[in-house]
Amino acid sequence: MIGKRSWWASALLVLVAAAMVLSACGQPQVQVVKETVVVEVEKEGEVVEKEVVKEVEKVVEKEVIVEKEVARSLTGAWVDGVVIVEEPSADAAVARLESGDIDIYAYTVSNPEVLAKVEASPNLQYANSFGSYNELTFNPSGPIFEGTGKLNPFAVARVREAMNWLIDREYLVQELLGGLGIPRWLPFNGASNDYALVADVARKLELEYAYNKDKAAEVISEEMVALGAELVDGKWQYEGEPVEIIVLIRTEDERREVGDYVASQLEDIGFTATRDYKASADASPIWLRGNPADGLYHIYTGGWITTVVPRDLGDNFAYFYTDMGLPFPLWQAYENDPAFYELATKLENRDFTTLEERRDLTAQALELSFKESHRVWLWDQASFAPYRTDVQVAADLYGSISGSWLWAFTIQRVGQVGGTVTVAMPGILTEPWNPIAGTNWIYDMMLVRSTGEMGYMPDPYTGLYWPQRVERAEVTVLEGLPVGKTLNWVDLQFAEEIVVPDDAWADWDAAEQRFITAGEKYTETQTVARKSIVYYPDDLYETVKWHDGSSFSIADVLMGMILTFDRAQEESPYYDAAAVASYNSFMSAFRGVKILSTDPLIIETYSNLWNLDAELNVTFWWPYYAQGQGSWHAVTLGLMAEDAGEAAFSASKADELEVEWLSYIAGPTISILKGQLDAALAESFVPYAPTMGDYLTAAEAKARYENLKAWYDQFGHFWVGTGPLYLERAYTVEKTVSLKRNAEFPDLSEKWTGFAEPMLADVFVDGPDRVTIGSEAIYDVFVDFEGDPYPMRDIDQVSYLVFDATGELVTVGNAVAVDDGLWEVVLGADLTSQLAAGSNRLEVVVVSKRVAVPSTDALVFVTQ
Repeated sequence: MIGKRSWWASALLVLVAAAMVLSACGQPQVQVVKETVVVEVEKEGEVVEKEVVKEVEKVVEKEVIVEKEVARSLTGAWVDGVVIVEEPSADAAVARLESGDIDIYAYTVSNPEVLAKVEASPNLQYANSFGSYNELTFNPSGPIFEGTGKLNPFAVARVREAMNWLIDREYLVQELLGGLGIPRWLPFNGASNDYALVADVARKLELEYAYNKDKAAEVISEEMVALGAELVDGKWQYEGEPVEIIVLIRTEDERREVGDYVASQLEDIGFTATRDYKASADASPIWLRGNPADGLYHIYTGGWITTVVPRDLGDNFAYFYTDMGLPFPLWQAYENDPAFYELATKLENRDFTTLEERRDLTAQALELSFKESHRVWLWDQASFAPYRTDVQVAADLYGSISGSWLWAFTIQRVGQVGGTVTVAMPGILTEPWNPIAGTNWIYDMMLVRSTGEMGYMPDPYTGLYWPQRVERAEVTVLEGLPVGKTLNWVDLQFAEEIVVPDDAWADWDAAEQRFITAGEKYTETQTVARKSIVYYPDDLYETVKWHDGSSFSIADVLMGMILTFDRAQEESPYYDAAAVASYNSFMSAFRGVKILSTDPLIIETYSNLWNLDAELNVTFWWPYYAQGQGSWHAVTLGLMAEDAGEAAFSASKADELEVEWLSYIAGPTISILKGQLDAALAESFVPYAPTMGDYLTAAEAKARYENLKAWYDQFGHFWVGTGPLYLERAYTVEKTVSLKRNAEFPDLSEKWTGFAEPMLADVFVDGPDRVTIGSEAIYDVFVDFEGDPYPMRDIDQVSYLVFDATGELVTVGNAVAVDDGLWEVVLGADLTSQLAAGSNRLEVVVVSKRVAVPSTDALVFVTQ
């Protein structure tokens, strides 16, 4: 009998190797040879060059030639424009790809039938990803909804916990995904280093919360009786009426079937289930923007995507279970066990000093997260995003194409400069765009990212940061902290003590609109765990321009600094209660920031928040907010609208004030922003003048507003960034978006085209399949990449777990390196003597330094 861990191991291998056919239909690789670009294609593991092009007619139909000088001198996006359209059906999208109606379907598909069609087509290829996952989101309000007066069982934490036993995750993966995924119980992606770190704890919890419908019914029954409900003829009633559970079901993908399954399971244990089918745009106002107390839903079929390869998933507890997560009503309604909240805060702020302490905190948080269960996790998808073979685009190993920060920098028709590419997604323009607290949907964020840029660029394979708008950085951490460095743009140093200077800005006085220094805020000199200094290029202000033609300035950076503090303080005219939790989390670690130089720009930051990687310990203060990039003058219009009581940045504040949620691209708030622009232009308004006035003149402010007015007159919206593409128009009725090439973008087009194929390890465990109890057993672990031994220097860890015949974890250990590509697991006589006669399981997890996605293999051996 195959245990649950067997499925986990084999499915994870599917994720990182077999099922997604990582190489066979991959993106064509481009090699420059003299004056031409030669397209090479991998087919069945072999590279086939242009000389035998007839053998690869299914992938490349003709040789592509591009002038080398053109490629080397071109700046900005390779294409003239990108058109984004809506296509809810993956099956229909494949047909449209075949016909050439669209070029890319930017969605993480996991339908095996669709995959078979893509693999069979000579015109299509796909990008693989491991960052999509699904869950059930519970409404915690109650136990009596204010809006309906009806009972909400999911206000009780123990009922939410019991839902883990009611859901058969393995059934869902097999039946709905055709095996293209792995069951998920934890707030960690299965294909992550953090999962590998706590694999023993994870396995224990997965077994503890495995499918057990009878147990779920028993626990839920106890809590229902405690709430005052009674079971009448097999149906739960409260105050004489059936207890209705509204399942808000997304319709675009497998979540329709998930919702039906959950509703049926609830009906089986006595509830009356109502299935409320809705697409994303219709569901969002209910579960995300709506007030949970209204009682319009009990359960939502949620879907997420991690768009950057995660280096540290410890902050997932704060993000998914507490009010620190997002500034939406649902998150603000979360209540937690104080012990869990403390653990979540510590992991959010890296409040630990050793890896062992971090692991202990993570293990405790994992166990308590099941007691919270604001979400019940369902699966990790082995996803693919199909696109045409005559198009190339960079995809993230987790985020795919839609989540890739590099897609707009790299998208092009193979070997061609210019032209237009058409991208389809299941839904677009789902919610309002604004940089402070606008839409968080991947359908919108893909487009938002293309119009902006951050100070750094996340590596699509490792998650490490590369510099995008910075020259270099220096990081200093306390001696003893387990921080390492990989990339040379960061200088890492260690110090016995890091002192915060008294003149560093440590807080903000919202009433006086000025920064408070560390000397003013603290009665004693502050010391911290980490300091970073960021050096921006000398020509920053000359080369970087906003889409409306305004030159980037120190005022843009300063606005971002101010808004980090101001909106969470009640004295501010822009106060938003939804911003308080994240602000409190930030302030628990932050101790000061200091602008060492304005030109060239150099910024120093002090904090007790640190990361395991030096590259992630850099604080940039680049004006990229939670939901997009924002210039100081465009953001000011939204602040003015809030002050006037006309609109609000966040959904929760908009609902509270009964005003519009700010959108900078379309809808009723465009006229509101236009009115504020006219007012700002009339008085050359300088926001936060007591502080900004030292860095921004009225004349400079007026020039900015005039640029934005000209932009609005031409395009009819206020969305401006500094990215490689700009928003030409968003057609909300037609569900179409037009993006155009930013001719002023300063970077060479080829800047981000050099990433090679991710070095995902192939793992094979070999050794005896029969072991005598009380004798030693030795197993070889072969670790390769494309047939070559994986260098030992590139391996971070090879760990193993042994499970006995009952499925219980017996031991966890680390394999010993023998040579490149070869590691050894020794099961000593003392260990095997603990095993009873029967079938046991050895699982091996390999963590690479080159790719932040672990690989695994397993072997069954019999003890006798």
